[in-house]
Amino acid sequence: MTALQPELALVLAAVVLVAAVAAVRLSTRTGLPSLLLYLGLGVLLGEDVIGIPFDDAEVTETVGYAALALILAEGGLTTRWEAIRGSLAPASALATVGTCVSFLVTGVGAWLLLDIDLVTGLLLGAVVASTDSAAVFSVLRTVKLPRRLVGILEAESGLNDAPAILAVLALTAAAAGTSDSPWWVSALMAAGALVVGVGVGVLTGHGGAVVLRRLAVPSSGPFPLAVLAVVGIAYGVAVLVGGSGFIAVYVCALVLGNARLPHGAAIRGFATSLGWLAQIGLFVLLGLLVNPSELPGVLLSALAVTAVLVVLGRPLSVVLSLVWFRVPWRDLAFLSWAGLRGAVPIVLATIPVLADVPGSQQVFNVVFVVVVVSVLLQATTLPLMARLLGVQDEPDSEDMDVESSPLGRLGADLLQFDVHARSRLHGVSVLELRLPQPAHVSLIVRPDGAVVPTPTTTLRHGDSVLVVTTPAVRERVDRRLRAVSEGGRLAGWGTDEPGPGGGRRNR
Repeated sequence: MTALQPELALVLAAVVLVAAVAAVRLSTRTGLPSLLLYLGLGVLLGEDVIGIPFDDAEVTETVGYAALALILAEGGLTTRWEAIRGSLAPASALATVGTCVSFLVTGVGAWLLLDIDLVTGLLLGAVVASTDSAAVFSVLRTVKLPRRLVGILEAESGLNDAPAILAVLALTAAAAGTSDSPWWVSALMAAGALVVGVGVGVLTGHGGAVVLRRLAVPSSGPFPLAVLAVVGIAYGVAVLVGGSGFIAVYVCALVLGNARLPHGAAIRGFATSLGWLAQIGLFVLLGLLVNPSELPGVLLSALAVTAVLVVLGRPLSVVLSLVWFRVPWRDLAFLSWAGLRGAVPIVLATIPVLADVPGSQQVFNVVFVVVVVSVLLQATTLPLMARLLGVQDEPDSEDMDVESSPLGRLGADLLQFDVHARSRLHGVSVLELRLPQPAHVSLIVRPDGAVVPTPTTTLRHGDSVLVVTTPAVRERVDRRLRAVSEGGRLAGWGTDEPGPGGGRRNR
């Protein structure tokens, strides 16, 4: 591969980034998933079309791992615990048992239908077994689903990368003849890596939250960098002690994202931007790596693998994983169709290529076509499938976002929240908020101007409200505001919630 001049590479990267942002606009107008447009952009830039030479699978794998870590970090930092708490058990079953069922069924199907040996077939099945967090998060932005389904899909896509990677590594070693461990030893090692990864993620997330609260400064600029550094520590520590770095990243980010850290909005905005950048760079790079002239030769094989995966592998994995949780059949049907493939399988397909596994280039090409067909077939029809199965949901009341910023030497925190369109804070007076002392509503910003509130001032839809409080009662203020937003002025009445003036009402 001939290296580009640094200045030319910089200009090209900037042009590609602008084109990728424009692709998002095109995606919203046409309904075509933006991830597919990024892949197409990479293919267009490649050696077979415009002529940029690129065939470095090792660089692709390294960049792919880093991008996947950033995408998982974004998913964890922007996911509310309340949204997935009730779905965590079924999602974990689907991410582990379901991934194994999917790769076994698809691998055996590939072995029977294609001219390959069983180990290569299972390797192909393992590569395409994992759903893609980037694809899932992207599509869920456009489909309104009940919280239970969103929770399962988000948590599954965040957790199932690790089992798939471990399976691909074990089968690659077996196909290359570099492993003499029996399958059950590999399975135990994989299970141990998952447990260690979860443990490291939880411990690093909670420990990082404690440290980050002490490091908080009034400026929001550097704080998201510290959060990202903690997530990076989770990945590195997990890998060093033999755990799964990817599952550690997702769990750590999930803990940090729900730890009510200062500058929450800045953290989520930074994570979202990095997630988009990782998706764009990864998919364009994967498009560059493929040779379009080789794809027609594997088209029928790829369609056969896609049929086995969509018709048998995914539905069986969903049913066998979730039947114990009494999930309604409509939900099972939708989850079976919503197993979107994306960047993860293509990145995993570079592992056997780097290991010089016989037939690995064919596997890579087949996986690329499977991903394209999956995105075209499933992602574009998910809204229609949701309507046909009757699993679309009416808009829920929005989760109120309370942003916190420390006020430095004043020893106080400034909380900011918006009264959104469905919030029951509308019509509630400042006095009826019953905030714990010494919290105080200091300013209400409205479209027609700012208001310095009195106890009788009532909140309205569209208000942005500033509350000054001390760190000691900040969490109680946060809980109280959320409770009133969901339950109205009588939320907590007759319980131990704070009453006017900071007193408490007995039962």
